[in-house]
Order: sequence, then C-alpha cells, then structure tokens
Amino acid sequence: MIRQAFMSADYRSDELEEFYQPRPTVLDCRMNRIAALIASLPIACVAFGQVNPSFGHSHLGSAFDTGLRSKPWKFEGIGNSPFPISTKNPEVQAWYDQGNALLHNFWFEEAERTFRWCLKLEPENAMVYFGLARCGLNLFSSTPYPGPELTRSKQFLKEAVKRKGSVTERERLYIETWDAAWAKSGEETSKELVKHLEALCLKYPDDIEAKCQLAFFNMGKGSALANEYMIQQVLKVNPLHPGAHHARIHNWDGENGSQALVSCEQYGRIAPTSGHANHMPGHIYSGIGMWHEAAIAMDSATRVELRHMTERMAFPSESWNYPHNRDYLSYIQEQLGKADASLAGSRDILNAPKDPTVPTSQYPAIFPFTRALLKFGMWERILDEKTWPAGLEEQWMVFKLAAQAIAHAELGNKEAARETFEQIGAGLKAMIAAEVAKLPDQADKIRKDIEDNMPILFRIAEAKVLTAEGKRLDGQRILLELAEKERVVREKGSFANDPPVDPWPALRLVGDMLLSNGDLKGAADAYEQTLKNVPNDAWSLAGLAKAHHRLGNQEQASRYAARFLSVWSGADPDLQLKKEILALNLNVEPKSETPKPERAYSPASLDALGPSNWQPFTAPDLDCLDVNGKRVRLADFKGKNVLMVFYLSDQCVHCVDQLTAINKRITEFSDLNTVVLGVSSAKPATNKQSLKLAPFSIKLLSDTNHSNARRFASYDDFEEMELHSTILIDGSGRVRWKKTGGDPFTDIDYLIKEINRWQK
Repeated sequence: MIRQAFMSADYRSDELEEFYQPRPTVLDCRMNRIAALIASLPIACVAFGQVNPSFGHSHLGSAFDTGLRSKPWKFEGIGNSPFPISTKNPEVQAWYDQGNALLHNFWFEEAERTFRWCLKLEPENAMVYFGLARCGLNLFSSTPYPGPELTRSKQFLKEAVKRKGSVTERERLYIETWDAAWAKSGEETSKELVKHLEALCLKYPDDIEAKCQLAFFNMGKGSALANEYMIQQVLKVNPLHPGAHHARIHNWDGENGSQALVSCEQYGRIAPTSGHANHMPGHIYSGIGMWHEAAIAMDSATRVELRHMTERMAFPSESWNYPHNRDYLSYIQEQLGKADASLAGSRDILNAPKDPTVPTSQYPAIFPFTRALLKFGMWERILDEKTWPAGLEEQWMVFKLAAQAIAHAELGNKEAARETFEQIGAGLKAMIAAEVAKLPDQADKIRKDIEDNMPILFRIAEAKVLTAEGKRLDGQRILLELAEKERVVREKGSFANDPPVDPWPALRLVGDMLLSNGDLKGAADAYEQTLKNVPNDAWSLAGLAKAHHRLGNQEQASRYAARFLSVWSGADPDLQLKKEILALNLNVEPKSETPKPERAYSPASLDALGPSNWQPFTAPDLDCLDVNGKRVRLADFKGKNVLMVFYLSDQCVHCVDQLTAINKRITEFSDLNTVVLGVSSAKPATNKQSLKLAPFSIKLLSDTNHSNARRFASYDDFEEMELHSTILIDGSGRVRWKKTGGDPFTDIDYLIKEINRWQK
C-alpha cells in the first residue's frame, strides 16, 4: 500500500504500522475524493438536516459535493457475492449485490456510487445506508488516528440505525455490529467487530457473508489456520466468492504465502475487471519469490486500472490503487532486472496530473524512482540534474539528496558526498513539517514517530559517506546496526510486505560489505539470510554465486548462478550485475527454484488489457452552440489547447468569480496556444445578452440539455443537477486534467503551470 513520505517501509512499530499503512477510507479523501451520496429526496434532506441551495452544491449538504456523482453502470467480471436484503424492488437487490461484490474487491468508491443509486430508488432502506457506511467503515478504518472523512460514513451508519426496525433480525444484527464497533476507536473497533460477527455467525450459520467478514476482520488477531477454515466454509457454498479468495490471500500474506496459491490462481479469473483482484496475487507471488508471476499479476492490475480510468475519465490522483499497483510493479521489475521499465513506471507516477486541492492525494513516486536508480547503481544519472523531475516538492528533496550523497561516495567524490549529506538535515525538517501539517492535532506524536522511524536510506547514505572518507569501520557499524534492527522488526512480524521505500535490505548490504572485505563465508551467510527474507532476490543470488565461486564451491556457485539467470531471464541487456555472473564462466542454464512453476513475464502478452503507463485519454465529443447559434465542436480547435469550464449560470457568484479570474489571465492562456470555452445550459440568446459575461474574452457555449456535461462527467445524475467542472485538453484532443465538484476550481496559476508542464 501507499507509503507515508517520512516512514521506512521496513522499520515500524506495531502501532505505527496500523497508522501508516494505507487506508482506503483515508485515501477516499486523499486520492479519490469519492462520491458522497443519495438523491434529492425530501426525507433524505430531513435526515441529514441541511439543505444547501447554492449553485452546484448538493441539496443534502457539503458531504455530498465531492466525488463520483454520475450514475453507476453494470459491472462485468467482478465476481458474484449475493447479499439478500429487505426490498420489494428487484433492481435495488441487483444493484446491492453489485455493490457488495465491489466491496469484496476493495473498490470502495464504485461500491459507494452503486449503493447511492440504490438509495435513489429506495430512500428509506436501512440496509442501503448500511452498505454506504461499509464503504468507509471497513478493514482499513479501525485506526487510532481517525480522519474527518470517517464522519460521513458514520452519518450513513446513523441513518441505518434509525431505520433498523424495518429490516429482518439478521440485517439488524449487521447494523448493530457496525454501530457497536465504530462507537469505539483504534484496535477496540476490530475487537468489537470480531465479537459481534462471531455471534452473528453462530446465530445464522448459513450466512456466508458474515463468515467472510469475520475472516477479514480477524486477520492477525488469532490463528491463520482458523481463518482458513472459515474461508473454506464460504468457498464450499460459493467456490467463486471473490471476498473469500481475497480474504485467503490477505490471511496468508506474510505468514505462509504458499497456502494461498490456489486463490492467487483463481481470484483474478473470478474478477478480471477488478484491478485489486489482479493485484492481490502479486503480494503472495513476490513474498515467495515467484517474481515472474508477481509481475504478470501487478502488470495486469495496472493495465486494468488504466483501462477503467480511460473509460470513465478518471485520473491517477483519484485512485488509491493505481499508483500502488504501479509502484509494486516497478519494484518487481527491479527484481527481474528490468531497470528501464521500472524507471518508466515511477516517472509515470511522478508526471501524472495531480489534484492541487488535495495535496495528500499525491503518491510519493520519489520512492520507486530513487529506489531503482540506486539499486542499479546509476551513479552518473543520479548526479545529473536532468534526471530528476522539475519542481520536486521540498519534502521529497531529501530523498534526492540521499541518493546523490551515495552516488558521490560510490564515485569517490568524498568532499561532494559529505557536503550533500549535510544538506539532508534541513530536508528532513521540511518533510516532517509537511506531514505534521496533515494532522496538526497529533503533531507531537507524529513528529516523534517520524524521528524514530526514518527510512534507512539516510543512515545508509551516512555509512557510504563515512566509508568514502576512509572511516570504513564506522560505515560498517551503521550497516550492522541497521541489519540488526531489521532482524528484530521481522521477528516481531511488523515488517511490511509492500514495495519498500529503500533500495536494499540492510542485510544484503552487509553481505556486499563482507564480500568486498574478503570475508566470503560471512558474506554467504548474510546473503542466505537475505534470501529467507526476500526469496529469490536477484542481488543476493548473484552475491552467493560470486562468494561460493571464490570459495571454490563451484557446485553451489553454479546453482545460485542458474537461479539468478532464471530470475533475470528477461532482464535489460548490459546490466553490470549480469555481466559479473557471466564472467564467472560457470556455463549454466537458467533454472528456477520456486514453490510452483512460473510463466515467463512478457509485457507484450498483456497489451490487450491496456497500457501499462498512464496516458491522457481522448476527450468526449463536444457539440454546443455559440452565442449566435452556430454549432461548435472540439475539432474546431484542433492544434490548440482548450481550457473548458462548465459553469452553472451568470447568476452563480462563484462561477462569475472563476470566469473573471480566468479572463484576467486570458493573454497568458493565449500565449500558451490555449482557448477558453465557457459551457452552460443557458440558451445562446441568454449568453449573448448577459451583461456579466459580455466583457469576457471567453467563448460562451450552450449545452441546453446537459448532454455535453454528461459526456464529460460534469453532471450529478443522483440529484439531476449541473456541476462545476474545469477541464484541460491538449491540441490533439486528449484530456490532460479535470476537476469536478460543488465548487469551481480557482487556482489559475496551477492551470497555467500544468499547460506549461506538458508542453515542455
């Protein structure tokens, strides 16, 4: 899952692991800003108590202003997990079953959109409110640091509780289970859930949904084997239950991944259009050293996510899963010796359009980018300023400094290495300040947690600088300390099974150090232990081949060389590590050692699923009328960039303010070869006669039936109302950036910077 900027993926206390692990409910706010809910029905207005008549704002209050506000569609390929509820409307049940399947695939934003449609059809249904609550009150939101975004989910639960008298006893117990659990916080939430779900399972032994939920929420709190028995009961009734296979993968991830291989083979087939269903097997495969299968899983997940985003006009910043997929894929590609593909993926995350209104939605792509550069020893590229993305945020600059300090040290530039390393302290302060700003009420604790759990990269940089300065023993001491810390953390079971922030396990660096010092037996021991932690790690396999070759153990050297060549069978040509193994002249053929035979990872074979890196998608058709009633199409502006603003009317003060701000910068847009279009439902004559808009050098267009707004996902199908939307389209007709919601986007500087960025 997504990394916090200041945390090492490798060293965390149990408490910190709970806080810093990705929580899709937190990422709802950070990456998706997903839809709030329900249609404009009087009873719902009373229930939530706020009627907001402002232009573009939901009639139900500000909680409903953001996210996915267009009608859901029928999903294919997400699995089948029926959840019968009290309803007289078969359509509601069908949509509810879809929402439940989406929840099992952790597709929370689409599940919420689906449940919202159920509520439009049946506004008094308690279980629909319960479904909405589950989109936010789930496996990831029982945290000691609940964010304000959980308030909305708790409101939905509150509405379900109000109506629980209208449902069956079984349904009421579900509602009461969630109500009892989220009356508590932190770990107590999970404990309460488990207790109530156990009671529900005992009372309704045929309810496989309750058993599946119990298996999820009981993970890590008891016996993995006991959870497995629960999962098997679900699969006995429904062998293709997506949640059961998903739960099994999570249950054994980091425990004994081989036990989940059957579900790894089935989950993606059961739910092929779910990015997360393709993604999760990659966790198991990478954890047991099946790197080729891991790459197939993560690449498939990435492509499925990208295809969905293209079809639904979504962006990487709106998806919690896509950048995590891409980061994980980059890490796996590193293990396979695919340096170019790994760096291309991390650059893709770095260069993807951001949402400046949600700073925390920006995935820290500097992690995979720095990780690959260092892992492959690209010292000259690290020191070349052109390598690094322009406008790198101050809080990420510290990773660049650490990489450059290491590069200088490896190249023997000891003065430059020391000078660069000394700058890291100031960078760390900036990073801490940025993270504290997200939760200021927890400032002291977060600051201490950060300081106690810095990524090992900074300590490694220190060790490398000391070694370059001739203080070899001091450098070795740091590496040994880090390796011991890593051992303790792994023994505690709090080592995250996610793509690491740091390029190397500390113990592998100890192996490299011992090998260079001539301690061949010690080096082999360090590499062997690293392989237990990171099975089939290519660098450790190569180190073992070299160590045993120098020890005269040619049989052992050949075995490790064969394993290395199997892992790197599709590696980039001319990588130094492969040259070193071939130079041993062991004359071996690639031979894998994995729990099961693997398919070879061939990216080209996955092209039918979609592209592996994000690309701007083609804009929908635009078909409007100008103030004179003349037809206007997007093709009329071919070769020019287009800033398209869907505004509500000249009676909307915020709309006029936005258009005024844009008009003041119209010359700058023109200099960037950009035309500005203002689109509303007003008739051509109304636009022509508008005194407020007449002074603007903005082409006003009429979309009288909202057909264009709908095509551009700028219309609320639940409340049947127009939305504010700001869209950037390049000269070839591709959408480069988009922001839709209850308020107009007014950061004009960002729009200009974004156009400049993609044109360079």
